[in-house]
Amino acid sequence: MYDLAVAYRIYPKVSKPSLGLPFDDDKYRQAEIALGSFKRSLGGLRVKVWAVLDGCPPEYAAMFRRYFAEEDLVLVPMPQVGNHGTFARQVEILLAQTDADAVYFAEDDYVYLPGAFAKMLAFLRGGKRVDFVTPFDHPDCYALALHDFPKRLQVFEGGHWRNAASTCLTFLTTRRALAEYEAVFRSYSKGNYDSSLWLSLTKYRILNPASVVRFLGMDRLMRRIMVKSWLYGWRQNLFGRRAMLWVPMPSVGLHLDRKNPAPGFDLATEMLRADVAEPLSSSGR
Repeated sequence: MYDLAVAYRIYPKVSKPSLGLPFDDDKYRQAEIALGSFKRSLGGLRVKVWAVLDGCPPEYAAMFRRYFAEEDLVLVPMPQVGNHGTFARQVEILLAQTDADAVYFAEDDYVYLPGAFAKMLAFLRGGKRVDFVTPFDHPDCYALALHDFPKRLQVFEGGHWRNAASTCLTFLTTRRALAEYEAVFRSYSKGNYDSSLWLSLTKYRILNPASVVRFLGMDRLMRRIMVKSWLYGWRQNLFGRRAMLWVPMPSVGLHLDRKNPAPGFDLATEMLRADVAEPLSSSGR
């Protein structure tokens, strides 16, 4: 058995150019920095990785082979199908595999801090009421009215964790939880928003009529988030078990979005630090 099963999706083009980050015009270089930081952050954990290659040229498969041993790696080439198609494939892979109970959805634009996965896995297994864990403390949690509600805080093995209403599509969970909420996650590939499906899972705001009316009256994006949560997730909203999503404070993984950096971090600095870190080969553990 492995400690963790990971479906890591990667796309060979820069999706958000001109963000002012290092190597903005070189997706391969950015992707290798991210993958190298991911590998180092695993520490001594036994991890099996499925590399979901979204229209990638051969050098991307070669990149994964440099970092992971053959027995720990499965290459999953796909035609260029985009976010919705590759996320659906991640769901299929992580539900079908029997190598690990803990599963991780990874995207190619995150840089990880050392020891990130040992911390997240320990909290997933030992924290109170933990269904999902994100590595990223999104600044929206502090700035948007959608996230303005009383928070819970857990102190676990010296780290601080806060509950959240939503996150991106990079997260840790268990096969059991993924199976329980499979229909909600599959709705993303049918047109749901990531924020909307998370609201259905965590049930913040969507069950309070006053909150629903308030957000329907806000800007177009907020209105769409609320509508899509009910359009695609009404069964979960009304009848499903509320899931608990937890965020580390500070972040242990950084989304490479210059406009939305995790509090307390400079993305360019962290990318350059990861770029010069000691490399690991596929034989490294």
